[in-house]
Amino acid sequence: MVIAGGFGVGKTTAVGSISEIEPLTTEAAITEVAAGVDDLSHTPRKTTTTVAMDFGCITIDPTLKLYLFGTPGQERFGFMWDDLVEGALGGLVIVDTRRLDDCYAAVDYFEHKQIPFAVAVNAFDGHVEHTLEEVRWALDVSDHVPLVVFDARERGSVRDALLVVLEQALARTEA
Repeated sequence: MVIAGGFGVGKTTAVGSISEIEPLTTEAAITEVAAGVDDLSHTPRKTTTTVAMDFGCITIDPTLKLYLFGTPGQERFGFMWDDLVEGALGGLVIVDTRRLDDCYAAVDYFEHKQIPFAVAVNAFDGHVEHTLEEVRWALDVSDHVPLVVFDARERGSVRDALLVVLEQALARTEA
């Protein structure tokens, strides 16, 4: 399962919240040069960024274990995505409604690769700036793509969002 989205939307947090193992992260300090490239206005306390991937896993039941791969959010690390999605069941695109532009690339990527995915609107500070229908319209996401509101910090919320993606993937194999 691939967890994708723009810079600072909660990918590393989501993997860390749900993983039953200590997640592997490739966090690096945000340098002055990167701070000049990456928009930190909505994430002023962010001091690190994923430069390769995050990795974790969760056992759904005795017969199913999901391996989670979090993508880096910056466009300059996009070359890694093809390797991260190889063999993926599906994707969870995390969205920050304050910065919808940051997730277009992830939505387009999963649509182009025809990988089942869901859009998870991260409820920063307990609320979202736009309704799910407004997000669907803004992202031009088709009606068959599920949209959910979740909190990347809460294990149960991440679990529920991942189960939506898993249902999408299973429905595709049954069709």
